[in-house]
Amino acid sequence: MLKEMCLLNGTSGDEDAVREYIINEIKDYCEYRVDSLGSVIAFKKGRKKPEKIVSINAHMDEVGFIITGITDEGYLRFSAVGGIDSRVCHDRVVSIGKNKIKGVIGDKAYHLLEEDERDKCPPLDKLLIDIGAESRKQAEEYVSPGDFAYFESDYTELGNGFIKAKALDDRIGCMLMLELIKSELEYDTYFCFNVQEEVGLRGSRCTSYSVQSDISVILEATTAADLDGVSGAERVCVLGDGPVVSFMDKRTVYDRALYKSAMNIAKENAIPVQTKTAVAGGNDAGAIQTSGKGSRVMAISVPSRYIHSASSVVKVSDIENTRKLLKEILKVIYD
Repeated sequence: MLKEMCLLNGTSGDEDAVREYIINEIKDYCEYRVDSLGSVIAFKKGRKKPEKIVSINAHMDEVGFIITGITDEGYLRFSAVGGIDSRVCHDRVVSIGKNKIKGVIGDKAYHLLEEDERDKCPPLDKLLIDIGAESRKQAEEYVSPGDFAYFESDYTELGNGFIKAKALDDRIGCMLMLELIKSELEYDTYFCFNVQEEVGLRGSRCTSYSVQSDISVILEATTAADLDGVSGAERVCVLGDGPVVSFMDKRTVYDRALYKSAMNIAKENAIPVQTKTAVAGGNDAGAIQTSGKGSRVMAISVPSRYIHSASSVVKVSDIENTRKLLKEILKVIYD
């Protein structure tokens, strides 16, 4: 299921294929509706009705690109949709529009660079997509401004239990929610598959106003920097050390009681767990916490190297331990 979802294209504002997949998976297991922005709000009945409204959240969109113009020579100008470092774009194959036209993100060849250009990475607005067109007119037969473009990336298992793919942020969270919806739950629970997280947490702001949950669990992927030459707190979090439970990031100060409870539950059940050693990033909790009447929030994330690129890497054991931790948390969070 994770492989199938990662291979789908669905950047912010263009999540149709991912939404269709999710609806097809949940339609026989729960009630659901699609809000005006495109998020899927599912309600799964459990054995009991809780006193508190609990929602579990993940976002279905991924980072990508949008075509902004075409040069006279037939090259495509583009902008990022979400936060993408231009260094991960050079020479990458992309897929453009509904017809999945292939192109390559290019710049001047190294041997043509001036001396002062060789140690610098050009910004995105200096890069172009080459689709093999010979003129603007020819390119316009296949691509139009406003078309979305995506990293072309396969899904690969590598090393000792690692996965490489695009869109692991946050198709992992979506997968875990689909698994829960297909299972028997003790309590009634809402599940929000949110759109447009990567461009400002837009979908979650709308779904949180609609659901008005008392407690919200956000499932995410988060940046790991456990690379060669990086040590101590600068690694932020580490693949293989279990799910990340956050106490604070750039958008949210998390509920202290929920944070401590998650850490205690992990310890009691011998589930490896870690927290981020830097206040960085953000996720849908930032919008959910302050929407409507407000909500107590908890984020559980899978550490990911090279996030927001064509080649994000996660470890299977971290996904498995996130699944275990989530299951144990759902036994007590409704109390």
